[in-house]
Amino acid sequence: MEKISLKALIPALPLQIYDAWLEGRKHTEMTGSRATGYAKEGKDFTAWDGYITGKNVELVDGKKIVQSWRASEFAEGAPDSKLEITFKRLKGGTQVTINHSNIPDGMGAGYKKGWIDYYFKPMTKYFTDKAKAKKDKF
Repeated sequence: MEKISLKALIPALPLQIYDAWLEGRKHTEMTGSRATGYAKEGKDFTAWDGYITGKNVELVDGKKIVQSWRASEFAEGAPDSKLEITFKRLKGGTQVTINHSNIPDGMGAGYKKGWIDYYFKPMTKYFTDKAKAKKDKF
């Protein structure tokens, strides 16, 4: 099994990112691909049109999300991986740290690239655009 860890500074408050990660409609807007879910421990979620499935294991408002996580390409019978996301307020936004463990061998590098391309990049654009839209209304 493999483990990866990565960080990005996202231009939003911790609670904004936390809420968008857990609420299906907001997650869909943030990533550009269909997601389902609710901010409640024990609830199932999906992301990327069902490519990702899992369950919320531990939730700490605006601070931490722990989920069981699996992609459709995991071998049948393979255990879920563990996803831990933490949020730390910094100047210019929130440092989002992803610790993804129990990844099937040989898949870690691809998921690391996926977190950047399919989460950090669209999240940065989504929250930057939201901030601009808010300022334009004044």
